[in-house]
Amino acid sequence: MDQKQILKQMIEFNQAAFNNTFQAMSLLQDQFERVAQTAVDQANWLPEEGRKAIENWVEAFKTGRADFKKYVDDSYKKVESFLAE
Repeated sequence: MDQKQILKQMIEFNQAAFNNTFQAMSLLQDQFERVAQTAVDQANWLPEEGRKAIENWVEAFKTGRADFKKYVDDSYKKVESFLAE
């Protein structure tokens, strides 16, 4: 078997493992967000600016997670293009 083919299969396996792990992590984070949102909704003592800060934090976290996924996917595409040559 060609070394390039073996390397390509290793990269594909690694990408599948990353995607599965990332999806599981995302599900856990989304579940935590729902639990935290419920807790914030029930916290009558929390001022509005505190609620807004938590919402901004959650949105920043989601954006960071999406950006990270995009960067990793782009990197896998670059590796695949190198192996295609």
